[in-house]
Amino acid sequence: MKILNIFKENPQRFITGAVLIAVVATIALIDNFFLTWLFLGITFMFAFYEAMKLFAIDKNSPFFYAFFIWIIAYFYPNPDDLIFIVLIIFAGWEAYKQAKDIETIFPFLYVGGAYLFILALYKDFGMDALIWLVLIVAGADTGAYIIGKSFGKTPFSPTSPNKTLEGVLGGVSVATILGTFYGVEFVNPFLSFFISLVCAVGAVFGDLFESYLKRRAGVKDSGNLFPGHGGMLDRVDGYLFSSVLMVILLRGLA
Repeated sequence: MKILNIFKENPQRFITGAVLIAVVATIALIDNFFLTWLFLGITFMFAFYEAMKLFAIDKNSPFFYAFFIWIIAYFYPNPDDLIFIVLIIFAGWEAYKQAKDIETIFPFLYVGGAYLFILALYKDFGMDALIWLVLIVAGADTGAYIIGKSFGKTPFSPTSPNKTLEGVLGGVSVATILGTFYGVEFVNPFLSFFISLVCAVGAVFGDLFESYLKRRAGVKDSGNLFPGHGGMLDRVDGYLFSSVLMVILLRGLA
Protein backbone atom coordinates (compact mmCIF):
# COMPACT_ATOMS: atom_id res chain seq x y z
CA MET A 1 0.00 0.00 0.00
CA LYS A 2 2.89 2.31 0.85
CA ILE A 3 4.46 1.65 -2.55
CA LEU A 4 1.16 2.53 -4.27
CA ASN A 5 1.16 5.87 -2.43
CA ILE A 6 4.63 6.62 -3.80
CA PHE A 7 3.24 6.38 -7.34
CA LYS A 8 0.29 8.59 -6.42
CA GLU A 9 2.52 11.24 -4.79
CA ASN A 10 4.55 11.88 -7.94
CA PRO A 11 2.80 10.47 -11.02
CA GLN A 12 4.73 12.84 -13.30
CA ARG A 13 7.99 11.16 -12.34
CA PHE A 14 6.74 7.72 -13.34
CA ILE A 15 5.02 8.88 -16.53
CA THR A 16 8.18 10.66 -17.68
CA GLY A 17 10.21 7.63 -16.68
CA ALA A 18 7.98 5.35 -18.75
CA VAL A 19 8.39 7.58 -21.82
CA LEU A 20 12.18 7.62 -21.39
CA ILE A 21 12.23 3.82 -21.06
CA ALA A 22 10.20 3.52 -24.28
CA VAL A 23 12.64 5.76 -26.17
CA VAL A 24 15.70 3.90 -24.87
CA ALA A 25 14.09 0.53 -25.63
CA THR A 26 13.41 1.62 -29.21
CA ILE A 27 17.04 2.71 -29.68
CA ALA A 28 18.20 -0.62 -28.23
CA LEU A 29 15.94 -2.68 -30.52
CA ILE A 30 17.10 -0.85 -33.65
CA ASP A 31 20.75 -1.18 -32.53
CA ASN A 32 22.22 1.09 -35.19
CA PHE A 33 25.56 2.79 -34.51
CA PHE A 34 24.65 6.13 -36.05
CA LEU A 35 21.30 6.30 -34.24
CA THR A 36 22.87 5.33 -30.91
CA TRP A 37 25.68 7.86 -31.40
CA LEU A 38 23.11 10.54 -32.31
CA PHE A 39 20.89 9.76 -29.31
CA LEU A 40 23.85 9.74 -26.92
CA GLY A 41 25.13 12.94 -28.52
CA ILE A 42 21.86 14.79 -27.95
CA THR A 43 21.75 13.76 -24.30
CA PHE A 44 25.46 14.59 -23.98
CA MET A 45 25.03 18.15 -25.21
CA PHE A 46 22.14 18.81 -22.81
CA ALA A 47 24.07 17.28 -19.89
CA PHE A 48 27.23 19.19 -20.80
CA TYR A 49 25.36 22.49 -20.95
CA GLU A 50 23.80 21.84 -17.53
CA ALA A 51 27.21 20.91 -16.11
CA MET A 52 28.60 24.21 -17.39
CA LYS A 53 25.92 26.02 -15.38
CA LEU A 54 26.69 24.01 -12.24
CA PHE A 55 30.38 24.88 -12.59
CA ALA A 56 29.44 28.56 -13.20
CA ILE A 57 31.00 28.67 -16.68
CA ASP A 58 29.30 31.45 -18.60
CA LYS A 59 31.16 31.37 -21.92
CA ASN A 60 29.91 29.40 -24.92
CA SER A 61 33.17 28.08 -26.39
CA PRO A 62 33.38 24.89 -24.23
CA PHE A 63 29.95 23.83 -25.50
CA PHE A 64 31.09 24.05 -29.12
CA TYR A 65 34.35 22.26 -28.34
CA ALA A 66 32.31 19.45 -26.76
CA PHE A 67 30.16 19.26 -29.90
CA PHE A 68 33.30 19.02 -32.06
CA ILE A 69 34.76 16.26 -29.86
CA TRP A 70 31.56 14.23 -30.19
CA ILE A 71 31.75 14.50 -33.99
CA ILE A 72 35.32 13.17 -33.89
CA ALA A 73 34.20 10.36 -31.55
CA TYR A 74 31.94 9.02 -34.31
CA PHE A 75 34.97 8.25 -36.49
CA TYR A 76 37.66 7.56 -33.90
CA PRO A 77 38.03 3.83 -33.02
CA ASN A 78 38.63 4.36 -29.28
CA PRO A 79 36.40 7.27 -28.19
CA ASP A 80 37.49 7.19 -24.54
CA ASP A 81 41.08 8.01 -25.58
CA LEU A 82 39.90 11.41 -26.75
CA ILE A 83 39.47 12.73 -23.22
CA PHE A 84 43.21 12.39 -22.65
CA ILE A 85 43.95 14.28 -25.86
CA VAL A 86 41.56 17.02 -24.68
CA LEU A 87 43.36 17.19 -21.33
CA ILE A 88 46.79 17.49 -22.97
CA ILE A 89 45.63 20.22 -25.37
CA PHE A 90 43.82 22.09 -22.59
CA ALA A 91 46.77 21.90 -20.18
CA GLY A 92 49.20 23.05 -22.86
CA TRP A 93 46.97 25.95 -23.88
CA GLU A 94 46.37 27.04 -20.29
CA ALA A 95 50.12 27.05 -19.63
CA TYR A 96 50.86 28.91 -22.85
CA LYS A 97 48.26 31.62 -22.16
CA GLN A 98 48.77 31.61 -18.37
CA ALA A 99 45.00 31.44 -18.18
CA LYS A 100 43.14 31.51 -14.88
CA ASP A 101 39.94 29.72 -15.91
CA ILE A 102 41.04 26.15 -15.24
CA GLU A 103 37.49 25.24 -14.14
CA THR A 104 36.57 25.17 -17.84
CA ILE A 105 37.96 21.64 -18.03
CA PHE A 106 35.59 20.31 -15.34
CA PRO A 107 32.57 19.66 -17.61
CA PHE A 108 34.86 17.82 -20.05
CA LEU A 109 36.21 15.62 -17.27
CA TYR A 110 32.88 15.04 -15.56
CA VAL A 111 30.46 14.70 -18.48
CA GLY A 112 32.59 14.53 -21.62
CA GLY A 113 34.90 11.79 -20.41
CA ALA A 114 32.02 9.64 -19.16
CA TYR A 115 30.07 9.95 -22.41
CA LEU A 116 33.13 8.95 -24.41
CA PHE A 117 33.36 5.86 -22.20
CA ILE A 118 29.65 5.11 -22.80
CA LEU A 119 30.25 5.28 -26.55
CA ALA A 120 33.35 3.09 -26.13
CA LEU A 121 31.25 0.57 -24.19
CA TYR A 122 28.87 0.32 -27.12
CA LYS A 123 31.66 0.19 -29.71
CA ASP A 124 33.73 -2.43 -27.90
CA PHE A 125 31.06 -4.64 -26.32
CA GLY A 126 27.86 -3.95 -28.23
CA MET A 127 24.30 -3.05 -27.31
CA ASP A 128 24.06 -5.91 -24.80
CA ALA A 129 26.65 -4.21 -22.60
CA LEU A 130 24.85 -0.89 -22.91
CA ILE A 131 21.58 -2.54 -21.86
CA TRP A 132 23.42 -4.13 -18.95
CA LEU A 133 24.60 -0.70 -17.82
CA VAL A 134 21.09 0.76 -18.14
CA LEU A 135 19.58 -2.08 -16.09
CA ILE A 136 22.11 -1.55 -13.30
CA VAL A 137 21.79 2.23 -13.10
CA ALA A 138 17.98 2.21 -13.50
CA GLY A 139 17.74 -0.55 -10.91
CA ALA A 140 19.88 1.38 -8.44
CA ASP A 141 17.91 4.60 -8.97
CA THR A 142 14.41 3.11 -8.92
CA GLY A 143 15.19 0.65 -6.13
CA ALA A 144 16.68 3.37 -3.94
CA TYR A 145 13.70 5.66 -4.55
CA ILE A 146 10.98 3.10 -3.79
CA ILE A 147 12.74 1.32 -0.90
CA GLY A 148 13.93 4.61 0.57
CA LYS A 149 10.44 6.09 0.47
CA SER A 150 8.92 2.91 1.90
CA PHE A 151 11.40 1.94 4.61
CA GLY A 152 14.10 4.63 4.77
CA LYS A 153 14.94 6.11 8.19
CA THR A 154 18.72 6.43 8.43
CA PRO A 155 20.28 9.44 6.64
CA PHE A 156 22.92 8.41 4.11
CA SER A 157 24.90 11.61 3.54
CA PRO A 158 24.50 15.32 4.34
CA THR A 159 25.22 15.96 0.67
CA SER A 160 21.80 14.53 -0.19
CA PRO A 161 19.49 14.75 2.87
CA ASN A 162 16.63 12.90 1.16
CA LYS A 163 18.69 9.78 0.59
CA THR A 164 18.59 7.08 3.25
CA LEU A 165 20.97 4.22 3.96
CA GLU A 166 18.09 1.76 3.58
CA GLY A 167 17.26 3.20 0.17
CA VAL A 168 20.88 3.09 -0.99
CA LEU A 169 21.37 -0.51 0.16
CA GLY A 170 18.05 -1.48 -1.40
CA GLY A 171 18.93 0.21 -4.69
CA VAL A 172 22.37 -1.43 -4.84
CA SER A 173 20.78 -4.81 -4.07
CA VAL A 174 18.11 -4.46 -6.78
CA ALA A 175 20.70 -3.26 -9.33
CA THR A 176 23.12 -6.06 -8.48
CA ILE A 177 20.45 -8.74 -8.79
CA LEU A 178 19.15 -7.39 -12.11
CA GLY A 179 22.66 -6.89 -13.45
CA THR A 180 23.87 -10.33 -12.37
CA PHE A 181 21.01 -12.14 -14.08
CA TYR A 182 21.51 -10.18 -17.29
CA GLY A 183 25.32 -10.21 -17.28
CA VAL A 184 25.63 -14.00 -17.16
CA GLU A 185 24.67 -14.01 -20.84
CA PHE A 186 28.20 -12.91 -21.75
CA VAL A 187 30.45 -13.26 -18.67
CA ASN A 188 30.70 -15.89 -15.93
CA PRO A 189 28.33 -15.60 -12.91
CA PHE A 190 30.95 -14.37 -10.44
CA LEU A 191 32.20 -11.68 -12.82
CA SER A 192 28.63 -10.69 -13.65
CA PHE A 193 27.89 -10.27 -9.93
CA PHE A 194 31.11 -8.35 -9.26
CA ILE A 195 30.75 -5.94 -12.18
CA SER A 196 27.07 -5.36 -11.40
CA LEU A 197 27.84 -4.63 -7.75
CA VAL A 198 30.72 -2.24 -8.49
CA CYS A 199 28.70 -0.38 -11.15
CA ALA A 200 25.67 -0.18 -8.83
CA VAL A 201 27.80 1.45 -6.14
CA GLY A 202 29.28 3.72 -8.83
CA ALA A 203 25.77 4.76 -9.86
CA VAL A 204 24.93 5.71 -6.26
CA PHE A 205 28.02 7.89 -5.92
CA GLY A 206 27.56 9.34 -9.40
CA ASP A 207 24.15 10.53 -8.23
CA LEU A 208 25.63 11.77 -4.95
CA PHE A 209 28.36 13.73 -6.73
CA GLU A 210 25.79 15.53 -8.86
CA SER A 211 23.85 16.34 -5.67
CA TYR A 212 27.07 17.80 -4.29
CA LEU A 213 27.48 19.99 -7.38
CA LYS A 214 23.87 21.19 -7.14
CA ARG A 215 24.28 22.09 -3.47
CA ARG A 216 27.41 24.07 -4.30
CA ALA A 217 25.54 25.85 -7.09
CA GLY A 218 22.48 26.43 -4.86
CA VAL A 219 19.98 24.72 -7.18
CA LYS A 220 17.49 21.89 -6.67
CA ASP A 221 17.77 20.40 -10.17
CA SER A 222 20.32 20.70 -12.97
CA GLY A 223 17.50 21.81 -15.28
CA ASN A 224 13.78 21.42 -16.01
CA LEU A 225 13.88 19.36 -19.18
CA PHE A 226 11.90 16.41 -17.77
CA PRO A 227 8.75 16.90 -15.67
CA GLY A 228 9.23 15.27 -12.30
CA HIS A 229 12.86 14.40 -13.06
CA GLY A 230 14.67 17.73 -13.45
CA GLY A 231 17.35 18.16 -16.09
CA MET A 232 19.30 15.80 -18.31
CA LEU A 233 22.16 15.65 -15.83
CA ASP A 234 19.70 14.54 -13.14
CA ARG A 235 18.80 11.57 -15.37
CA VAL A 236 22.31 10.51 -16.42
CA ASP A 237 24.35 11.26 -13.28
CA GLY A 238 24.54 7.59 -12.27
CA TYR A 239 25.91 6.62 -15.69
CA LEU A 240 28.77 9.10 -15.49
CA PHE A 241 30.61 7.02 -12.89
CA SER A 242 29.31 3.52 -13.63
CA SER A 243 30.05 3.62 -17.38
CA VAL A 244 33.74 4.26 -16.74
CA LEU A 245 33.85 1.44 -14.19
CA MET A 246 32.11 -1.01 -16.53
CA VAL A 247 34.46 -0.34 -19.45
CA ILE A 248 37.55 -0.69 -17.26
CA LEU A 249 36.31 -3.90 -15.61
CA LEU A 250 35.19 -5.53 -18.86
CA ARG A 251 38.48 -4.72 -20.55
CA GLY A 252 40.54 -5.91 -17.61
CA LEU A 253 38.59 -8.96 -16.48
CA ALA A 254 36.29 -10.26 -19.22
